[in-house]
Amino acid sequence: MNRFYTSVEMPEGLPRFSQRGRLLLMGSCFASNIGARLLEAKFACDVNPYGVLYNPKSLSAALREALDGKVYGADDLVSYGGLWHSPMHHGDFSAPAPAETLERINARLAALHAGLKDLDGLLATWGTAWVYEDAATGRVVGNCHKRPEACFGRRRLEPDEIADDWLDLIRRLRAVNPRLRVVLTVSPIRHLRDGLHADRLSKAVLLLAADKVAEAMPETVGYFPAYELLHDELRDYRFYAADMVHPSDVAAGYVWQRFAETCLTAGARRVAEECEAIRKALEHRPFRPGSESYKTFLEQILLKIDRLNEKYPYLDFEKERMTCRIRLNA
Repeated sequence: MNRFYTSVEMPEGLPRFSQRGRLLLMGSCFASNIGARLLEAKFACDVNPYGVLYNPKSLSAALREALDGKVYGADDLVSYGGLWHSPMHHGDFSAPAPAETLERINARLAALHAGLKDLDGLLATWGTAWVYEDAATGRVVGNCHKRPEACFGRRRLEPDEIADDWLDLIRRLRAVNPRLRVVLTVSPIRHLRDGLHADRLSKAVLLLAADKVAEAMPETVGYFPAYELLHDELRDYRFYAADMVHPSDVAAGYVWQRFAETCLTAGARRVAEECEAIRKALEHRPFRPGSESYKTFLEQILLKIDRLNEKYPYLDFEKERMTCRIRLNA
């Protein structure tokens, strides 16, 4: 036992992924953070193809649309504030013209639909059990896009409601892709707008639902304790950013480290470390960019990339190679 903090025990039996596999990450901005780190480690990932989604009902609806090969049309959009929005998508997809919004949405959705059969892992992060239902359609929306409160009804999902929905969804996903493994997480980010008590109730609902799903499908579904790592193991405001809501860089890095130890193979972690060394080397700001010593430094990075690609030809270093070439020719 550690005298200075309570250690969170990592669950056994979670899947371990490598850069050879394909991953889909969906959910809150915590999913975006882990996804960005996986991309830096040269994993083949699709990260939040609907943009950030916070509640499990919207996440499930998005994946069902992908399974069904849905193509969005003008009737699926709403106009507000000079932009055309999809109630299912983050504002990143919104645009002044409906055709532009539809093009952005359908391009990502087509890629998601095509990739479902090849996925090795789905990492889904649930952020809140509170949902907003469109008053006109009764459907749970992924994003309100700052439309008037009167356009929506608000309620909290129940654990069984979430669990039943996700068990059915995972069965459908596995029918298309029997090898798919699912990792559920509950985002440690607090939703202070709900109030602290309502946020704790919301997180409790999500934790209960995730436990029900993992217990019902232990060979397919695992739970990674991101919420517990921040709130029980780190457990201090110094591990939050200035807004006192999001994890600090140190906390996010620590959760990533525990995730890598638990859900990545030993080989994948070694590759991630080498990719991190290359990334940090390229972030180095030379005192004399045109000097021969800096060109030699860049050539050494290219050599390191080539050697890594010889061992792992499926890794994509095109961006890093291009950066080196541009700097060499500057």
